[in-house]
Amino acid sequence: MIVAAHRQDRPWQGETVADASPALPAYDPDCYLCPGNRRVGGARNPHYKRTLVFDNDLPCVGLDAPQVPPPPGEFFQNRPATGIARVICYSPKHNLTLAELETAEIDHLLQVWQQEYSELGRRPEIASVLIFENKGEIVGVSNPHPHCQLYATGFVFKTIETEARASRRHLAETGRPLFQDILRAERQDGRRIVCENDSAIAFVPYFARYAYELFVAPKATHPSLCGLSDAERKDLARVLKQVLVKVDNLWRMPFPYVMPLHQAPTDGGDYDGFHFHIELHPPLRKPNLLKYLAGPEIGGGNFLSDTAPEDKAQELRHQPAVHYRHEHPGEA
Repeated sequence: MIVAAHRQDRPWQGETVADASPALPAYDPDCYLCPGNRRVGGARNPHYKRTLVFDNDLPCVGLDAPQVPPPPGEFFQNRPATGIARVICYSPKHNLTLAELETAEIDHLLQVWQQEYSELGRRPEIASVLIFENKGEIVGVSNPHPHCQLYATGFVFKTIETEARASRRHLAETGRPLFQDILRAERQDGRRIVCENDSAIAFVPYFARYAYELFVAPKATHPSLCGLSDAERKDLARVLKQVLVKVDNLWRMPFPYVMPLHQAPTDGGDYDGFHFHIELHPPLRKPNLLKYLAGPEIGGGNFLSDTAPEDKAQELRHQPAVHYRHEHPGEA
């Protein structure tokens, strides 16, 4: 990481991103995720009341994927990228975001994520279950209905593979989980912590690449969300709710992000040192101004940050706990 926080206010004459957040109806007859509507593949959604899980009509991986052609020559290698792709709708209401769900509704969603990871992870053909939400048009989302996706694959995604390897090595060398050392250092410093409760914590990591990057995690080490007790899961729901409200309140807009769940692979390996956590990667560094990946990032392989993580954490800590769209009851 290269931190050059003095550059945050440099003159900018490049492209900016407009806040494309028009008022949405609670139900959209043209939305393929709303209750009772027909989806792309022709199936009709049930009139669901809480969450809805279904196999993606246009999956990027499938168990019946076509066989790959043989690689050209002896040097290159390939193999089928098989798996199961699913969509998880958070709510039947088209005009809500994850930040606007009640804490109990977020806790219910966490239980759905637990069930999906557990069910799919037990299948012998599945090596990893990646759950993620892409939020906002600027990260490529075409449908604003609150939802996330799940890829259960016969391979392990690269970031999770690297994390698992680093965690395994650190545990073998020190006898301590890697993430516990991160948590210990963050709590000793304290400046980058945004909020916490008895068993969960949210912080802008010391090594944050994006201005408002956030880690949300249980304080105890569990390889996956499934290891959390009911009390830990509820605490995690409360902290996740808090940070999502704070980032929305920052500029009083639905804050865009990519939010992956980092969970241990399900391929039968030893992942005792793997610490489940949720990461938020918001692409904005200022209102309507993207963090572009350019020479240092794409060309050099290092992130150059225009902000100091301590400053961004302080901004978020000072945000109200009530979502800006619900400040005045009856108006939302």
